[in-house]
Amino acid sequence: MSDSNLDRPMLALAMRLAGVLGLAVMAALIKLASERGIHLAEIIFWRQLVSIPLIAGWAIFAGGLHLLSTKRPKAHLVRGLYGVAGMLCTFGAVILLPLAEAQTINFSAPIFAVILSMVLLRESVGIWRWSAVLAGFAGILIIAQPGEGDLPLKGALVALGGAFMIALISIQIRDLGKTEKPYVIVFWFAVTSVVLSAPLLPFTSQAHGWQDWLLLLGIGLVGTWGQMLITMALRYGEVASVIVMDYSAIVWATLLGWLMFSNVPPIATFIGAPIVIAAGLVITWRERVLARRAFVDQRQATGT
Repeated sequence: MSDSNLDRPMLALAMRLAGVLGLAVMAALIKLASERGIHLAEIIFWRQLVSIPLIAGWAIFAGGLHLLSTKRPKAHLVRGLYGVAGMLCTFGAVILLPLAEAQTINFSAPIFAVILSMVLLRESVGIWRWSAVLAGFAGILIIAQPGEGDLPLKGALVALGGAFMIALISIQIRDLGKTEKPYVIVFWFAVTSVVLSAPLLPFTSQAHGWQDWLLLLGIGLVGTWGQMLITMALRYGEVASVIVMDYSAIVWATLLGWLMFSNVPPIATFIGAPIVIAAGLVITWRERVLARRAFVDQRQATGT
């Protein structure tokens, strides 16, 4: 099938939107599970364990388990280590903060990605992206209101740690994606996460009723659904186009926080969130401009 046949932007947007909704529901279920006394380590274990048979079943249906093979186990191990640290922070932020605030701070990941690309990849960062970085951090300060707001400082720092890890992981996935299919990356991340979190279960797990088991199953199902749809959307649309749907997460988080936990974001969140989102969109737009410019320069240099 040609790339033109795969270019279905409306389908890509719908898949991305549905995927973001799935992850928002997962976050709400994680917060609910924590309030029922389920430990974070156990939540991570079951979230990832449920993914393994789902992805393996899909692979068997699509052609066989060989589709999940990899020649880069060390890279997947590193991605798993980063990913578990990222889940500890992002899931922890959901537990410590209201859903809307936790999600909004997550949107600072592109800001950290700019800084990391400069430090790790030696990329040149111009005035557009630096301005977006500064504006984004200003938005975070408005939301967190350090020293006088109601937002717990510990929760805000954990959420910032999660955003940093998302940015770090995105750089590693960019490298893994050169040789690995998205579902291979997701599968081996799940396997690595289960192996790393399993030794903690004897110290953190406890007896559960059927409601708790249903909740853990739901976290795994909607989490896998969201992760796969977000990944599959990139098959039918450009990153710069579909990523806009990610910001619908703040709507879902606010709605779910209100319906499930009676949390209504303060005015500071409604002021700071648009600033953080705008900063992320500027960074995305600028990176798209630079990528196009590099592509044109490469074609001119090669005479193609």
